[in-house]
Amino acid sequence: MTPLLILVGAYLAGSLPFGLIVARVAKGIDIREHGSKNIGATNVTRVLGAKWGALCFVLDVLKGALPVALPKWLFALDDPNRGHWLVAAGLLAILGHMFPIWLGFHGGKGVATALGVVVVLANPISTVITFGAFVVCFAATKIVSISSITAAVTFVVAQMYFLWPQPFRAETWSIASFSLAVPTLIIVKHRSNIVRLLRGEELRFGRKPPQL
Repeated sequence: MTPLLILVGAYLAGSLPFGLIVARVAKGIDIREHGSKNIGATNVTRVLGAKWGALCFVLDVLKGALPVALPKWLFALDDPNRGHWLVAAGLLAILGHMFPIWLGFHGGKGVATALGVVVVLANPISTVITFGAFVVCFAATKIVSISSITAAVTFVVAQMYFLWPQPFRAETWSIASFSLAVPTLIIVKHRSNIVRLLRGEELRFGRKPPQL
């Protein structure tokens, strides 16, 4: 029962819509009716300002990190499935953010929550490389979406490099699968941004989207 409870808890934690909660508490508004309509930290920043956006970002990172970090102590160190269960918990936390039960399964894009998970689970060097790719791309473009997509692709390449030549061996198949699946999900969740990027309509950070 312990692994099952951990997975359910991870999904429910990931489902907490902190962007919605922060906007309600800070300004009494539904963030889904403003800006880009997204519940993530980027839209919160655009609508409410940097202070509230930063708070939302930190909370979204924590709801990815804690469901993986805390259950570590519930498994014996010699449990051969320990790492696989923790990877599954991380995946469920990210899916919770992307598809929260409280919001009819319409959530955010999962980038901040995924960051929290990979800080705990992934190879530290690949995590630093991925974060660096985001920073460099954002500094060059000031566009969050293309920076997130670049980071997602970088994460796949870095993880596969450090897991090579047998990424799907018994000890690492789960983190290898995670390293392919989560970036793919993040890119798919950015499909509307990709369309706007191709049209040259994607907003740079700091500009407010038009109210629809």
